[in-house]
Amino acid sequence: MKRVAVIMGGWSAEREVSLVTGEACARALENCGYDVVRIDVGRDIGQRLAQEAPDVVFNALHGRFGEDGTVQGLLEMMGLPYTHSGVLASALAMHKPEAKLLFAEAGIPVPKGEVLTRRALASRTDWTAPMVIKPLNEGSSVGVEIILEGDNARPLDGHDPDEVVLVERYIPGREIQVAVHNDTAMGAIEIVSPGRFYDYEAKYAPGGSRHLMPAPMPEKDYELALDYALRAHRALGCRGLTRSDLRYDDTGEGPASLYLLEINTQPGMTPTSLAPEIAAHVGISFEDLCRDLVEEASCER
Repeated sequence: MKRVAVIMGGWSAEREVSLVTGEACARALENCGYDVVRIDVGRDIGQRLAQEAPDVVFNALHGRFGEDGTVQGLLEMMGLPYTHSGVLASALAMHKPEAKLLFAEAGIPVPKGEVLTRRALASRTDWTAPMVIKPLNEGSSVGVEIILEGDNARPLDGHDPDEVVLVERYIPGREIQVAVHNDTAMGAIEIVSPGRFYDYEAKYAPGGSRHLMPAPMPEKDYELALDYALRAHRALGCRGLTRSDLRYDDTGEGPASLYLLEINTQPGMTPTSLAPEIAAHVGISFEDLCRDLVEEASCER
């Protein structure tokens, strides 16, 4: 019987969500017949893994240290096969400005953006509302701000003036998410959230958003969304499961436009998560998805 260590929790801003993801995946893997050990990750994670001696590590961590190539590097050094993307792909996906450069090189439209300190942003006259301000390397929309025309909010309000952020042009329209698994784009889903965008609460709170699967788009635009997500997955060298976040601007009179915002190499696997919902729509159960991730785990990249 294959022994699987599900690593979860950790100390990032997404700890609580990771615990929910990890528990859901652990139960699914137990139902598949694996010998599962749950590990709430601390600074002694290397020792814990050495003690438990798993055959495979199921990475259910979210955010810094678990999603940015850090824990992946540790697992590589220990020779432990692990799920999801490798060191380089994880690090690139988590660093939004670097990832955007690679997406653009792959021919994928991305919003205009620039890396600035908040102090510099506040002094610039060419960056005005509507705009989006993002941390360089957080996940689950942690720390994302949208400033629209007429808002009283300013880039410096309540923040360190020397904080370095990514500022982007705000793209109106609809939230579209695409899941890629085993180098196949499985489908696109639309998110309808009560707030300005698909934020942390909309992602994880019960009733935080409505999901429309498949996304109600013209066929050519739907296929283009799948194509962009698959190209993004390949551009960063991802493996396993990813979820790409796109914006579909159909607000004007002309043709609609699609923009890739970012790719997630550790998609949520909670009861409200999108990747499992997309997989279920194409006939892949949650248990089958978790089992596939374990069976394709590797240390190759």
